[in-house]
Amino acid sequence: MNLELRHLKVVVAIAETGSVTKAASLLGLAQPALTAQLQRIERTLGGPLFERDRRGARPTALGELVLSRARVLLPAMKGLQDEAARLAGSGSDTTMGRYRIGSIGGPVVGGMVQRLSEAQPDAQISTFASYSQDELASLTQAGKLDFIQIGTCGHNTTPNPEYGLTWQSIAVDGICILMPEDHPQAQGLDVDLADLAEEKWVAGPGEGCFADCFSAACARAGFTPRRIFETDIRGCVDMAESGVALALCQHAFRPPSGLVTRPLRGAPLRWRQLLGWHPDSPAAQVAPRLLEMAAEAYLDASARNPLYLKWRQDHPDLGVEQLAAV
Repeated sequence: MNLELRHLKVVVAIAETGSVTKAASLLGLAQPALTAQLQRIERTLGGPLFERDRRGARPTALGELVLSRARVLLPAMKGLQDEAARLAGSGSDTTMGRYRIGSIGGPVVGGMVQRLSEAQPDAQISTFASYSQDELASLTQAGKLDFIQIGTCGHNTTPNPEYGLTWQSIAVDGICILMPEDHPQAQGLDVDLADLAEEKWVAGPGEGCFADCFSAACARAGFTPRRIFETDIRGCVDMAESGVALALCQHAFRPPSGLVTRPLRGAPLRWRQLLGWHPDSPAAQVAPRLLEMAAEAYLDASARNPLYLKWRQDHPDLGVEQLAAV
């Protein structure tokens, strides 16, 4: 039997879990099958790799040697695969034949896809949704996505730098409140956060500092939020419709009949739309074009909410035209 990378992964898994049984569970294999595989690996290498007893599995001197090499080879191979995947996208042309776009959701990605479809009818366009910025960034780093369109708290504009992606701001907006149209605070152009001190709240899941920034904004308004629920968009709408809670949302969210959106007075909470890509991927060549499409999609989405545009006239620091690269 020739030693392969998958065999090294088995050895590393056993060493890291300290147990053949736990390693089998980690690798999704039956314990007898992993034991037989370990025995074949040991025969190939000429000796036992682990001392096994009731306390678990501990590497022998030979096992330590194999582990030291495996911990160099496996990350190196992973890096090679990631680089190859990034470069395999669509060659070096400035127009790509395939666009894989990940997003958390919001008013921008749909307009981007529409514009791409119109500009390149023959292009392959796929989308992937996730509530996790880290998952989307990891997939982009690995070459499995070309672009990701996410939103972050406007008070913290730098996503996790660990993934080495390039980020560009598209727009920044004030957070709005989704509430019943007959709510006492729904009659004006905006709503003062202090007037909502007795309300319960609901928002979509996500990462970052938004929850902390919301609590800080409430503290500045003189209260501590009573309760904050977390659920998907449909759940937020249901809770707002039933009067259980007010929902925190983006300005371009189109509420169903009976609900309205109102921005918070003074824009104490902000949301920033970003487009990200890997600087060494083919996507970097077409990123300026995608950014234009993203900005146009944002402006189209904003135009669907004329009351918000009227409110934004008093907030010239908001919108798409004021932003620069992150």
